[in-house]
Amino acid sequence: MTAVISLLRAINVGGHKTIRMEALRALYTDLGFRDVQSYVQSGNVVFRMAGKDAAGAARKIEGGIEKEFGFQVDVMVRTTAEMRDVVARNPFAGRDGIEPGKLLVTFLPHDPGVEAQERLEKIKPECEELRLMGRELYVYFPDGIGKSRIAAGPIDRALKVSGTGRNWNTVIKLLEMAEALERAR
Repeated sequence: MTAVISLLRAINVGGHKTIRMEALRALYTDLGFRDVQSYVQSGNVVFRMAGKDAAGAARKIEGGIEKEFGFQVDVMVRTTAEMRDVVARNPFAGRDGIEPGKLLVTFLPHDPGVEAQERLEKIKPECEELRLMGRELYVYFPDGIGKSRIAAGPIDRALKVSGTGRNWNTVIKLLEMAEALERAR
C-alpha cells in the first residue's frame, strides 16, 4: 500500500467550510483508505491506499467531501516519495537564519509552467523570496506572512492556479507521519 499525504485547501478558516477532523478521518475510511491520521485542524491527512493513483485519490476525496459536507474543497496529494522530494528541493535549506515557521510551501495541483514563473519574477516583493519548483512554490516571509503584501493576491494572479500552503514545520511533520506509515507495513 502507498502512503499518501493529502492537503485540503481553505477549510476551517474563519468559520467557513468547517470540517471536524474526526469526521474527515471517518470519511477517508469510508472511502476505502487505511490507517487514516490527521494533523492539526487545517486539513492535513496522511493515509494508505491501494495502488498508486494519487490524482484519482484526490478526485475521490473531493467528491466525498462535497457529498458528505455539501461544499467543494480542492485537495492536493503527494506520495511519501514526492514529499521527500519537496523537502530535498528546499531552495532555502542550509541557509543561516531561515525560520521554519516563516517558510511556506504552496502545494499546487500541477506545474503552472514557464509563463507562471515569468509572471512571478515580475512581482517585486519587499523582503520575501519566491522560488517556483514544479508543483511547489517556496516562499520565505522573513517578517512573517501576516505583514506581507504579496501573500495572496499577486502570487495567486501570477500562478493562475490555486494551491494550499503549509509552513515548513508542518511539511516536515507530514513527511515524518507518512514515513512512519510506510515503515509500519
